Amino acid sequence: MKILVTGGNGQLAACIKDVSKAENQLQFIYTDSEDLDITNQQHVADFFQNNTIDWCINCAAYTAVDKAESDIVLARKVNKDGAKYLAIACKANNVKLIHVSTDFVFDGKSSALYLETDVVEPLGIYGLTKLEGEQAIQENLATYFILRTSWLYSEHANNFMKTMLRLAETRPELNVVADQIGTPTYATDLASVMLYIIKENSTNYGLYHYSNEGVASWYDFADAIFEIADTKTKVFPIKTEAYPTPAARPQFSVMDKTKIKDSFKINIPHWRMSLKKAIKNL
Repeated sequence: MKILVTGGNGQLAACIKDVSKAENQLQFIYTDSEDLDITNQQHVADFFQNNTIDWCINCAAYTAVDKAESDIVLARKVNKDGAKYLAIACKANNVKLIHVSTDFVFDGKSSALYLETDVVEPLGIYGLTKLEGEQAIQENLATYFILRTSWLYSEHANNFMKTMLRLAETRPELNVVADQIGTPTYATDLASVMLYIIKENSTNYGLYHYSNEGVASWYDFADAIFEIADTKTKVFPIKTEAYPTPAARPQFSVMDKTKIKDSFKINIPHWRMSLKKAIKNL
């Protein structure tokens, strides 16, 4: 099977490369915006016609949450239009699509785990454009898997874990927000699930939630990073209002993973177990 991976220079694509090293039956085409501009419909259509593709994993996204508030046009081009054009091309060429979305489609005002069927109410442009991307896929393609995830980190690219470890090299103390609750997700775990879906050639199409198991605040996450890495840096909890940002964040965005576990018969690791792996690998 031949698999197109957009956003080929990003964190999740790097993790797909890691977990696919032993997959001799799978061939991958990794593209960045220069190879494949997903915001250009004709470019997307031509690329699909000129390449044999069985699956497309869309890792391309505008993910600068705060910058998106003032960069609405580009965020929408990538997150909505790009997803739409890929969906249209997938339909025209009989390609199955795996698309990555986000917990930021929710407003975070719930106290219960979020289900795939729960009302979506994004707080900012990033979440809104990602939601629009989901809707564009659903309107244009039947053979899709949309995987909402949260708080991605890994050994690759820039992410919260690596930022905390870098700051710990020079900072004896750090203040981290403690009243935003979610689940850290090891991007390698997400990549593994994607490849499992592909290898099974699954037809359990639809919208799914995937994160690691467990619940944490950003403060809890940072504290665990420093504990596992055995650093001397101390971390202190602060409230969101003490660290204002252009874009509002959901205060609670823990997602229910029952659907994906039941549909694919998978076990999901606890976030602390996966964090230990990531830090050991670093």
